[in-house]
Amino acid sequence: MYAAGDVRIENIPDAGLRDPTDALIRVARACICGSDLWPYNLKKPGGSPQRMGHEAIGIVEAVGSEVSTLKVGNVVVMPFACSDGTCTFCHEGLNTACVHVGFFGNGDELDGAQAEALRIPYADGTLFALPAGADDTLMPSLLTLADVMGTGHHAAIVSGAGPGRIAAVIGDGAVGLCGVIAAKRLGSEQIIILGRHDDRIALARKFGATDVVSERGDAAVARVMEVTGGFGAHSVLECVGTEQAMATAVGIARPGGAIGRVGVPHYQAIPGSLPAFFKNVFVGGGPAPVRAYIADLLPDVLEGRIEPGLVFDREVGLEGVPDGYRAMHDRESIKVMVKP
Repeated sequence: MYAAGDVRIENIPDAGLRDPTDALIRVARACICGSDLWPYNLKKPGGSPQRMGHEAIGIVEAVGSEVSTLKVGNVVVMPFACSDGTCTFCHEGLNTACVHVGFFGNGDELDGAQAEALRIPYADGTLFALPAGADDTLMPSLLTLADVMGTGHHAAIVSGAGPGRIAAVIGDGAVGLCGVIAAKRLGSEQIIILGRHDDRIALARKFGATDVVSERGDAAVARVMEVTGGFGAHSVLECVGTEQAMATAVGIARPGGAIGRVGVPHYQAIPGSLPAFFKNVFVGGGPAPVRAYIADLLPDVLEGRIEPGLVFDREVGLEGVPDGYRAMHDRESIKVMVKP
């Protein structure tokens, strides 16, 4: 990505091992993320081009001398962040705070997964090997474990979604839709989706949403209050990252409720801090430690109890990636899968 709207496919030097803890993967599936649309809209021209993509399913092609849990031929989930798996924060289940954390495709040291192959640092701690013979038809859902399903799950966990608690999900993108799956999976019986695109709303209902709020701003807050008996939601999953979305989250949160924010924030200060204070609303969240969630979520994917792969509604080869960005930007597609 050279600048806003300027995505190109180029030949670059082949990826290879650099450190003894590295692995090299051949990318079998990657995708375009909603968070990739921020630089697609905002990246200024003139800087270094950014190699994009941070979610992948790959096949291990080579491993460094210190890699002990992976072998050539393993099919692996590549989470959006690398982590060593051994530090204090990894042991606490917060891999995105690892002392060696790095984020794929962020324009710095780590390349992106919208590519044919990729070097993976700290491979033992980063990659998750899938069971041999995992059904190829499950690839879309398995791919979501690299980011969007784990991120929606993180929002649900942080916000305390569960039995007896009303959940409200702000955003009908892939993360928000996976947040609906997560809230349902954790036991929430009333799940409100705040969105306005018919195809996404239909999918949210399939995933377990019971109520739809298409209004925005104050009107959205009033509507949520109406469908929750005037009290608001116990658990608010903020899956957008705009100031308006966060203000809505504070407005619809029930006194004593919680907001799990996983939309990358594009505001300097959390809006609504005073009403949040007087309602005793807990605000938490951040980059989801998806590596820590894979083992819990994987059985439900393998056994078909959840189908987060339904968020993919378009598949392209590498040559189709620029148009994939356009389609997601124009809301023609929820999430685009890339098959190199």
